[in-house]
Amino acid sequence: MADTPWQDDACSLVDAFRAGDRSPVEELDATLAAIEASDLNAFSHVDPERARAAAKQADLSLPFGGVPTAIKELECVEGWPDTGGSLVFKDQIADHTSHHIARLLAEGGAVPVGLTTSSEFGGLNVSVTKLNGITHNPWQHGRTVGGSSAGSSAAVAGGLLSLATGGDGGGSIRIPAGYTGLLGFKGTFGRISRAPHAFMRPNTVVNGNLSRSVRDAARYFDVTAGVDRYDPSTLPSDGTWERGLGTQELKGRTIAIVPNLGGVTLEPGVEESVRAGAEALAADTGMRIVDLSIELPNLAAQWMMGNLATLVAVLGDRWPRCADELTDEVALGVFLAQAMYNLNTAAVAEELRVQANEAMAAAFDQVDFVIAATNPGPAFAADAVTSNSETDLLDLVRTSPVTKYAARGALFTARVATAFAPKLPNALIDFAAKRFPDMVTMGALTIISNVYGNPAVSIPVEPVKGLPIGMQVLAPHHEDALLFDVALAVERERPWPMVATPVAARAAATA
Repeated sequence: MADTPWQDDACSLVDAFRAGDRSPVEELDATLAAIEASDLNAFSHVDPERARAAAKQADLSLPFGGVPTAIKELECVEGWPDTGGSLVFKDQIADHTSHHIARLLAEGGAVPVGLTTSSEFGGLNVSVTKLNGITHNPWQHGRTVGGSSAGSSAAVAGGLLSLATGGDGGGSIRIPAGYTGLLGFKGTFGRISRAPHAFMRPNTVVNGNLSRSVRDAARYFDVTAGVDRYDPSTLPSDGTWERGLGTQELKGRTIAIVPNLGGVTLEPGVEESVRAGAEALAADTGMRIVDLSIELPNLAAQWMMGNLATLVAVLGDRWPRCADELTDEVALGVFLAQAMYNLNTAAVAEELRVQANEAMAAAFDQVDFVIAATNPGPAFAADAVTSNSETDLLDLVRTSPVTKYAARGALFTARVATAFAPKLPNALIDFAAKRFPDMVTMGALTIISNVYGNPAVSIPVEPVKGLPIGMQVLAPHHEDALLFDVALAVERERPWPMVATPVAARAAATA
């Protein structure tokens, strides 16, 4: 039996299976033992019996044949919990399997191990919920993994297994990849099915995985991408993503380096790391750096409020009775949206979305790639409920029941007031943007590629304070293959660690 799970990428594990150097059953046993011993809290559900049955029957001719695989808990697997990471649905069991997960298991041959933790309904880029508690960063316990694909990134970076699924509706693959030193690839919108029961609003979610290598992400596309008649947004795929790696010509292409895309304030050291990574990429490939200013509207608040319509649909008649079971930030968001969202807010949101789309289109008229930071800084505290520094108000609401219910009452009053002053919400949002800039720009580095729908990838670059930093590269629509080769160029010249090297371990080794 293997002492530890495979510490290289998933593709090489398949090679080891086929060569007879390792077996799916012994790999699964090592994985289950590692999960049991782990203090990362990466899993919300583990199913050893189902996994062992799949490992014993693994078809090694399939792309991920026999590979132990974790599935983000926001995806459905028939017979497993279907909680959305929320206490509200803690007893709910899935009666179907998400279509792209079904492809991964049937056509990919992956062995389903269990569900990984996420933020509640994927609504926040943190790794803490009332249902599952706190998920920790394998680089430093006590630091966040980000979200919403929290447990998937912790499991892969933490060496528990080499393949885990993720979803990205505002940065939820790229953000945790950036915080844990993984590759986080978000394809063009529609690349991988969201069916069944896929909401058409807000048309930003793209499924994918958390990867140790570029070829893992490309092979994942080979298995899961393609048209699904139950999701009319899906795009054709000829299944040659992995075979096509390294075939795109990068020399002579142009790059704009905009580390603080969206006007986000970066922590010390982040811009330097991103610029150094971008300049090295240009030198390695013969790409040319172009000066370009990209002015994007701040649409985070209006965008968030509109998206909460789908959450209200999911909660159904449980809302608002279930408010106290929700994460306080999610509950407050729904109350806020009900108070503030109206036709005027929707109109402004659509105007801002058009402005954002046109700003990105104009940028790609001038350059082939835009390079930015993935996150404003290295991983923050794991128990933080927001990723911004302007948390005094939210902390007060969260820790004081009196303030919490007073805030809800004030929002109900505001909801009534908007009937008489329909432009009031936008005025309040504008005020919040000026008074609490970090609060309304959460995820602004990543969200633009969800709104615009273009592919984007987070690639590990030089750490800051010993913790991973992601360099985010954005490409025009449908240039996913080209973007894979950009990531491959970095991987070949400056490979990143396959699994985390904890800060404490490194400190002890150099002491």
